[in-house]
Amino acid sequence: MSRIKNVLEYLENSAKKFPDKVAFADETKQMTYAQVLCKARSAGTSIARRVPPRTPVAVLGPKSADTLCIFLACVYAGCFYVPLNPQHPAARREQILSTLGTPFLWAAEECRSLIPDSFPQERLLVGGEKEDDALLESIRRGHIDTDPLYVLFTSGSTGTPKGIAVSHRSVIDFIEEFVPLFGIGENEVFGNQAPFDFDVSVKDIYSSLKAGATVQILPKRLFSFPAMLVDHLIERKVTTLVWAVSALCILSTLGAFSYKVPQNIRKVLFSGEVMPVNQLNEWKKALPDAMFVNLYGPTEITCNCTYYILGKGAFSGKTLPVGRPFPNERVFLLGEGDAPVPAGYTGEICVSGTALSLGYYNAPEETARAFVQNPFNRSFPETVYKTGDLGYFDKEGNLCFVGRKDFQIKYQGHRVELSEIENALLACKNVRRAICLFDAEAEKIWAFYQGEAEPSALRVALRSRLPSYMVPFRCVSLGSFPLTENGKADRRKLKEMISYAP
Repeated sequence: MSRIKNVLEYLENSAKKFPDKVAFADETKQMTYAQVLCKARSAGTSIARRVPPRTPVAVLGPKSADTLCIFLACVYAGCFYVPLNPQHPAARREQILSTLGTPFLWAAEECRSLIPDSFPQERLLVGGEKEDDALLESIRRGHIDTDPLYVLFTSGSTGTPKGIAVSHRSVIDFIEEFVPLFGIGENEVFGNQAPFDFDVSVKDIYSSLKAGATVQILPKRLFSFPAMLVDHLIERKVTTLVWAVSALCILSTLGAFSYKVPQNIRKVLFSGEVMPVNQLNEWKKALPDAMFVNLYGPTEITCNCTYYILGKGAFSGKTLPVGRPFPNERVFLLGEGDAPVPAGYTGEICVSGTALSLGYYNAPEETARAFVQNPFNRSFPETVYKTGDLGYFDKEGNLCFVGRKDFQIKYQGHRVELSEIENALLACKNVRRAICLFDAEAEKIWAFYQGEAEPSALRVALRSRLPSYMVPFRCVSLGSFPLTENGKADRRKLKEMISYAP
């Protein structure tokens, strides 16, 4: 088989093998591979007649099968797609459009009221037309695998969002390892949790297209009703979850498995945050025969750079590793001043390889700060992405995540890892989840947690586990954590709680 150069080859190969099989399904609609191919080529022809190749196309649409088809249509046109989330604030969408330089915009009919009044009408894209084979073939001949496939704007809880541009080659290199490594086959049914502007969804979409599997797009509203969500997973015969940690914890913390267990689930892959061991073991108890995988990696390196497959039974270790690098990715640590890090010591996690993204869109200075020459190699160009995350390698050679560099604080003359306090909280009785923040202005450490533990009793318990200077000034019990759109705990909103707390 020749080397794959364009992700559309995944769609075309699967459409040839499984034309009548469901490729994408949402709550109200399902589309076969043949239908997806037809719609993508038709809409792609329409886009190609107006938009030059290697040009961004912003896509404003709901989480639906139709929206996924439009992503692929952009690719048929030789363009790259930029998802705009209709549930985000208008100011954020306008910021993205501005960064892209007033791109062409495709908007679903139900989202057209969200288009800014100032947006030029001549840049709007609508409908589809009869596919032009000659035009699409001409565009494909001009394609190279380092052309951009998509730009995703980060939606994290801290910092200013940046558009991360990812090429076909990076996605192909990742998916070609991801699918066989976890035994993803044509009978897989992905339960898509992540929004399309969050890179977790990339694994659902392109793993499924490569394997000839099915993506069931889960309605966001169901994550507020765990019993209904479980029923939906069962009804849609979902076998594979590639979810953010917070999404998994919604089911386990609210006791959803005492209602029903979705027995069809065979694979549970999670990422985005540190998975609380007690919540992990709730899942493993409910699904003892399923494969569980801890994944790590920021969007800048195309989804993930390391993985750790857990063994059967409860996890009893103190630290859940993020594991070993995916094939063809190099992961190493840098210390202060870009010095080598001795074995067992903590350093900044750095990654190199073809899975690296192209950088930040229209932000050359930001790109130059994060994507740097390998300091250990001065002989030839070798780009390394500095993640800003801290980690160490354990005795078995597994990478272990420690926390963000910006979550490491200097407090009362001591260097403190906030993640160490979080781990101590999770070891306390009746604590299910925990997040610590540092109020730099007041020089106080705050802890937010879910569970039945009393705040005063929790501080007493922590005194037996931590030095006195690491015991939080205040422990705040929450029924649930505020979440960002991509399902991570929203630290910015938690910090706002500090600002008006008595």
